[in-house]
Amino acid sequence: MTTTTTTTMTNTTNMKATAPEHPARLEMGKLAPEVYKAMVALDRASRKDVDPVLAELVKIRASQLNHCAFCIDMHSKDALAAGESAERIIQLSAWEESQHFYTEKELAALALTEAVTVLTDGFVPDEVFARAAKQFDETELAQLISVITVINAWNRIAVTTRMVPGHYTPSTPKG
Repeated sequence: MTTTTTTTMTNTTNMKATAPEHPARLEMGKLAPEVYKAMVALDRASRKDVDPVLAELVKIRASQLNHCAFCIDMHSKDALAAGESAERIIQLSAWEESQHFYTEKELAALALTEAVTVLTDGFVPDEVFARAAKQFDETELAQLISVITVINAWNRIAVTTRMVPGHYTPSTPKG
């Protein structure tokens, strides 16, 4: 087993050695390529007609709740690349106390994300669903639920296989 020690630049004169990077347990894309390709296709389909920044906020929040460091890293970088501010990304972990950073539509999406992600009560509360239904038409709501469901599946894959955060680079926007 190989571990890597990384060095983090905290400023131009101070270098800090960080803890060793843990190795991934296995590579799903190589070992179950059909499943991995299907997940990629499902992810793409789930985002159809969903505002890209909203989708990234939802993915970051679900990933925070699921303790998925790889997906937090990936989707924070994707959100920044899509034009999201660092401030709003940072505030996601405490969005209920910093609601003034988000629109009503985003707040409804974040509440729904939490309810779908954390099903400890065994259901999504009616008031959470109704709040989202006021902000999204039925098609948009179906797509949003799809985005939430898919990121939860990705989180479970990434956490279980110990995908390593910190190496993801967002692709450049096309257009």
